[in-house]
Amino acid sequence: REIVADTLHHVVKPLVYDEAVQLIEDHQAAGRDVIIVSTSGSEVVEPIGEMLGVDHVIATKLEEVDGHYTGEIEYYAYAGYKAKAMKQLADERGYDLEACYAYSDSITDVPMLESVGHPFAVNPDKDLRAVAKENQWPILVFTKPVALRSRVPAKPTLAALAVGGAVAGAVWLTRKRRVV
Repeated sequence: REIVADTLHHVVKPLVYDEAVQLIEDHQAAGRDVIIVSTSGSEVVEPIGEMLGVDHVIATKLEEVDGHYTGEIEYYAYAGYKAKAMKQLADERGYDLEACYAYSDSITDVPMLESVGHPFAVNPDKDLRAVAKENQWPILVFTKPVALRSRVPAKPTLAALAVGGAVAGAVWLTRKRRVV
C-alpha cells in the first residue's frame, strides 16, 4: 500500500476532470459527504481518496493473509455489488439514498444509479446513454482532464473525484451531512 501511495504520481499519473472537481467542490460547499465508489482496487483508490480528503472509499479488495496477497478477490466492487455496498453504508451512517447523488460512465453501474434519488451519467458509454435518456437522467460531458497532482487543492477540504485512467469509472455518492 505504501509503495502505491508513494509512486502513484510517478507511475500511474492519474487524471481528474476539472469539471468533476468543480462539481465536487459544489457538493462539499453544500455540506455533503463524498464517497468514491470504484471497481478499481482499494490499493489505488484509497491513496487518491486520502489525498483528496474523501469521507469514505468503496473499492475492490484483494484478499491478504499474513501481509501477502493470495490472488483471490475478497470483495468485488462491481455492478450490483456497488449498490449493495452503498445501501449498507447508508444504513450504517443514516444516509437517505433518495437524497444522494451518484455519477457514472458505465452501463454496469445502472443498479448503483437506480439506488439514489439523483443519478447522473457522465461521459456515458453508449448503453448508459440510452438508459439515461430513457429515465430522463441528466447527462454530463466532462472534457478537461488534468493531472490529479495539479488539481489537488492546498487545503484537504476537497473530497473525491471522477478519475479517468487510474480509476476508470469512479463515481461518488453524496448526501447532506447529518446535523447533530
